[in-house]
Amino acid sequence: MTNPLAAGSLDGQRVLVTGSSRGIGADTVGYFAAAGARVVINYRNKAARAQKLADSITAAGGVAITVGADLTDPESVQRMFDTITAEYGGLDILVMNASGGMESGMAADYAMQLNRDAQVDLLTMAVPLLSADARVVFVTSHQAHFIETTPTMPEYEPVARSKRAGEDALRAMIPELDAKGIRFVVVSGDMIEGTITATLLERANPGAISARKDAAGKLYNVSEFAAEIALAAVEPVPANNTRYVGDTTGFNAR
Repeated sequence: MTNPLAAGSLDGQRVLVTGSSRGIGADTVGYFAAAGARVVINYRNKAARAQKLADSITAAGGVAITVGADLTDPESVQRMFDTITAEYGGLDILVMNASGGMESGMAADYAMQLNRDAQVDLLTMAVPLLSADARVVFVTSHQAHFIETTPTMPEYEPVARSKRAGEDALRAMIPELDAKGIRFVVVSGDMIEGTITATLLERANPGAISARKDAAGKLYNVSEFAAEIALAAVEPVPANNTRYVGDTTGFNAR
């Protein structure tokens, strides 16, 4: 897909995208780098994959570093920010893309730990690094954003509720962010074809993704959704601080 950001439009900007060694995060960080930003590729345990992406960005003339961090571990997150401060001196854009909760072998409350508690800790720790006109983007799904008024698939409900709890907790920080000139945007998308979440849902509930595609008429793919996230970091903040991507028919507004 063509980069939605103009070449050179982010020259000098410093960008962190969490969970960016693959999928939506990787495509998003690629768009930022191609627009001239100095990017941070964050990963939890796939260092080689993150480095491969960084190498491809630098080979194309961009600037990228990789920083591993477990977002549920505040000490690990602090080390990540220490590295960013040493390398870039701060941040202008923070994209909170990393999420989860459907993985096997995790604690019963892992979804809430990652999608709410860790997100609040991440943003709280990031604020001192953010420039006066910085932008923070939180990535979620319609199934999570509307969970209080529209039921979702049972297999996804714990994740959806934890993502909504995270969104609510981050929105509570908006007055503090506004006072510092930092703008906050939620990007809510329908199910995205080709993501790990979609694969896990399809495995748990065969036919779920195709059924949602039939109902919506179209589902965005990874690159298309990443483009919308990149745009959310530079375009004016929308009403209610929410950028909707994809069809919202069938979802009851909160």
